[in-house]
Amino acid sequence: MSSQVAAPFAQLATPDAASPLAGPRHVAIIMDGNGRWASSRGLPRVAGHRAGAEAVRRAITAARAAGVQWLTLYAFSSENWRRPATEISDLTGLLRHYLRHEVAELARGGVRLVIIGDRTRFGADLQAELAAAEARTADNTAFILVMALSYGARDEIVAAARRAAELAAAGTLDPASLDEAGFAALLATAGMPDPDLILRTSGEHRLSNFLLWQAAYAEFVFLDVLWPDFAESHFAAALAEYARRDRRFGARPG
Repeated sequence: MSSQVAAPFAQLATPDAASPLAGPRHVAIIMDGNGRWASSRGLPRVAGHRAGAEAVRRAITAARAAGVQWLTLYAFSSENWRRPATEISDLTGLLRHYLRHEVAELARGGVRLVIIGDRTRFGADLQAELAAAEARTADNTAFILVMALSYGARDEIVAAARRAAELAAAGTLDPASLDEAGFAALLATAGMPDPDLILRTSGEHRLSNFLLWQAAYAEFVFLDVLWPDFAESHFAAALAEYARRDRRFGARPG
């Protein structure tokens, strides 16, 4: 797993954190419920994944309309490799379709696409398409879409720890000087802001190995809607709930 993001992201403006009405800068979504959506309709699981791809478009539209600058989508977990081979083939096929048919629109809309996760588990052709999609959108600054593919937070943390150990062994890192910021710089999300808000659909209440380090101070909203049914109204409701939260980051109430 790569330990660094390809380029800095300082060009995006930071909302006024002092304002109580400031919305989240970075929203992350655990997109859950495609299989149950399909099963409830007597359809194959791939139909749920296809419908879920439509929900991705709605989420991007809603995030941009709300002034969110970063949207991270948990699209394919490291645990998903344990699914039947036919379902993995369907998922990777949909990913290829997305890259070939949606990236041009993202590029025109000023969206930068960033991939995090262990892409080496995909075939060489798909790895090349992922790299090409990132390169095509690399200069965009209006909005950043992060796709977590073949991603697992524990793997990410272990990879960062391994990299720190390698640097220490090479004499380029003093272990005593390694702090939280230094360790975060070794993660796949280096240079990205931590998520302010994490959503999960389908009614499940767990992180499922997603952004464990980065979620330390995130707000959580769990939605009782299957991902293919996710609408802009659900995103708006989550933002409204976020606005009601008092984020003190461990400080005493004022």
